[in-house]
Amino acid sequence: MLNQTLTKEPGESLQTLAAIHRIERLQLALGGAREIAFDWSLPDDRIAWEGARNVLALHHNPDCLSSGDVFRAWMSEPGREKLREIVEGPSQQDSSFAFEFEAPSALGSEWLEIRGLRVPGPDGSAERLVGLMRIATERVRDAQRLHYLATRDELTGHLNRTSLRAELSEAIEDARRENCGCAFLVASIDRLAALNDAYGFGAADEAIVAVGERLAGSLRGTDVIGRTAGNKFGVLVGNCSEREVVAVAERLRASVRGEVIATRGGTVSATISVGAVCLPGNASSSQEAMLRAEEALDHARAKGRDGFSLYAKSAQRETARLRLMAIADEVVAALHEKRLVFAYQPIISAKSREPVHHECLLRMIRADGSVVSAGHFIPAAEQLGLVRLVDRHALEMTIEKLQAHPDANLAVNVSGTTAGDPSWLQSFVNYVRANKKVAHRMIVELTETAALHDFEESAKFISTLRELGCRVAIDDFGAGYTSFRNLQMLRVDMVKIDGTYIRALSASPDNQIFVRTLIDLAKNFNLETVAEWVGSDEDADLLETFGVDYFQGFHVGEPQLEPDWMKAR
Repeated sequence: MLNQTLTKEPGESLQTLAAIHRIERLQLALGGAREIAFDWSLPDDRIAWEGARNVLALHHNPDCLSSGDVFRAWMSEPGREKLREIVEGPSQQDSSFAFEFEAPSALGSEWLEIRGLRVPGPDGSAERLVGLMRIATERVRDAQRLHYLATRDELTGHLNRTSLRAELSEAIEDARRENCGCAFLVASIDRLAALNDAYGFGAADEAIVAVGERLAGSLRGTDVIGRTAGNKFGVLVGNCSEREVVAVAERLRASVRGEVIATRGGTVSATISVGAVCLPGNASSSQEAMLRAEEALDHARAKGRDGFSLYAKSAQRETARLRLMAIADEVVAALHEKRLVFAYQPIISAKSREPVHHECLLRMIRADGSVVSAGHFIPAAEQLGLVRLVDRHALEMTIEKLQAHPDANLAVNVSGTTAGDPSWLQSFVNYVRANKKVAHRMIVELTETAALHDFEESAKFISTLRELGCRVAIDDFGAGYTSFRNLQMLRVDMVKIDGTYIRALSASPDNQIFVRTLIDLAKNFNLETVAEWVGSDEDADLLETFGVDYFQGFHVGEPQLEPDWMKAR
C-alpha cells in the first residue's frame, strides 16, 4: 500500500497517507472506547462495522451481523419495536436516536447501547443509519439493582412501603374508574418480640422471611404484597367483593398457622392477625386506605392472636381519622414553611452542674404562632408515613446548627419507625459522612426498643456512626428488654435512664435499687449515664451519689427555642 502511495504525485500521496492515519486513529479510538461504528444501508439491508469487534463477538456468529435482518433478530422484542419506530417514522430531516436493547450471548443475556443518526431518503423514510454501539450490561444491571433496592424491602424482597403505596394509589383509581372493587389488607406477625427473646433476632428475621413467602404463595398472580413495617405486610387484592376479602384473609392466616417454621434458632410456630379495608368505597387515597386497614388490624389484635377484622365506618373513628389527617396536613405545611424547629434542652454534668451538650427536641410553630411539642404530631406522622421526612429534616437542621456554632454539641433523635428502615438509615449515614467535620460533636439517640427491633441492622448503623466520629446513646433505657450483653454488642457510648424510674426517685426505695443497679452495670461497660426527668435537687444529689454522669429535666434546664449559646454569635 505504501509503495503504491509513493508512485502517486507527492501532494496526492501525502493526502492519502493522512487519510490512512485518520482511519487508523479512529480505529484505535473506537477500540479503546470499546465501541463499534456501524453504517447501515437500509435499501439493501447491509451493515458495515468498524472498531471494537468484541462487541459483535457477543453474537454466536458475528459474520452474519452484516445483514440487517440478522441484527434485528438478535434484538429483544422491545429493541426491535424501538428500531421499527426509528426506521418507519417519517421525517425529511436528519435526526439522532439512542436506545438500549437486550440480546442473547454465550454467557447469558447482555445489554447494548446504540446511538446514531437517521438519514432520510427523498420520501422521508430512513435510508441510512450511522452511529456507534457498545456493551452496556454493567451500567444497565447497576441501574436495575438500584431500582430494585429503591423499591424492594431488603430482608424479604417484597415491595417496600413506598412502592406498595404507589401500587395502592393506582389500584384505587382503577377501581373507581372501572366501577369495581379491590381491597387492602395488613397482616401482622403476632408476638414477634417474644420470638426475639426466645430464639434471637436471627430467628425472628427468618420467621419474617418465611411468613412473607407463605403470604405471597397464597395470593393470585395479579395480587401485590409488600412489607410495610418490621412485622407487617401489606396485601393489595384486585377485583374482589367483601365476601372474597374475608376468604382471602382466612387463606392468609391459614398459610402461616398451618405449619411450623424451621429457623437456625429452632422450630417456631407463628400466627398473624389481619386487618382489611374494602376499596374504593371506604377510602379516597392510599394514605387513608393504609390508615383504615391499620385501624381494622388494631381491632383484630384486640381479640387475641390469629384474628381478623374488616374496617367498618364509625362516627368516632371518623372523627379521630379527620383529626389525624388534619395533623398530617399541618406537618407537611410546617415542613414546607420551615416551621418545624428545635427546642434545645441542656444535658447537665452531675459534678459541675454545667451544660455539656443539648438535646434537639422537635417543636412545631403553628400558623397562629403557638408552639406545640413533638408528642402532638409525631404519632400521626409515624402512622401516615411522614416521619421519615420529619427525621430527615431534623438531621439536616442538626448538621446546620453544628456548622453554624463550632462550640455546640448536639443530640438528635431517630424515631422508632425510621430506625427499622435500612435504606433510610443508609441515607442518614451518607448525610453524616458528607458532613464528617461536625460528626464528632453529634450524638445520635435511638430508643431501646427500636435498637432491639432489628438488632443486626442497629449494630451496623451504630458501628458506622461511631467510625464517622459520632457518639451514640440509647434513650429510654430500662423501659424495654435490653440485656447488657446486647448493649455491649451494640457498642454505644451512653445510656439515658428512662424518666419513669427517675421521677420522685428520693421517695421510691424500689426505684432507687433499680436505678443504682442500672448505673453500676453501665459503668462496668464504660458507658456514660444520663438520668432523665430529674425533678428536684434531692433527686439530683441522690443520683450523683449513685454515680450518674449527667442530668436532664425541666428542673435542671428547660428546652429553649433560642438558648444563650445561639444568641452569642
